Amino acid sequence: MSDITLTERAARRINEIMQAEPEGSMLRISVNGGGCSGFQYAFDVDADRQDADLVIERDGATVLVDDVSIQYIDGSVIDFVDDLMGQSFKIENPHATASCGCGTSFSL
Repeated sequence: MSDITLTERAARRINEIMQAEPEGSMLRISVNGGGCSGFQYAFDVDADRQDADLVIERDGATVLVDDVSIQYIDGSVIDFVDDLMGQSFKIENPHATASCGCGTSFSL
């Protein structure tokens, strides 16, 4: 069982985004090779839940993480921030040894 936390702010923002999406849509977070630090996070709207997906739910918001990506973000906190750099989802990843300035890519 994976330990990924969704903050209240992130859940609220996901619910806002999903209001404009078809019924049953969820946020999928995945980790892909690439980005300026080696790996990058991808955020997509997905209505297809796979059997192997980790499902994280909070306050009506649902996040899916595929079984391959779980190993890279296990123990992470998914938050939503609104600061001078703009609005974005932020993943506080205990496995990341470095990340880029934009916060969307990291290295292990």
